[in-house]
Amino acid sequence: MQFISLRVILKRIKAVFYLLKDKTVPMRKKALVIFGIVYLFLPVDLIPPIIFPFGFLDDLVLWIYILWTLKDELDSYWMGEKSEDLSGKFSGKTMVEGVEYDVEEDDKE
Repeated sequence: MQFISLRVILKRIKAVFYLLKDKTVPMRKKALVIFGIVYLFLPVDLIPPIIFPFGFLDDLVLWIYILWTLKDELDSYWMGEKSEDLSGKFSGKTMVEGVEYDVEEDDKE
């Protein structure tokens, strides 16, 4: 089992916000994070927060699951592997101008 430090967990939590902003991330991953945030603030929990030490256990387990599921995606944001999203900049634009080409058919009969 791999040891995960508190510093790594905190950086992954910070990377959640960048994951939500990125347009290339699938909606199911964003929905998982949003579900975790909503569940954190809902007054209804599996274990009520009145039972102090155990009341936050379900929230903690849920967020550990979310961070573990998205660990590769989140690590790409804080380790510098994720580059700038250019999908919106060049959407619908012609990338190559002034190039002429012909399409030739290959007769393989």
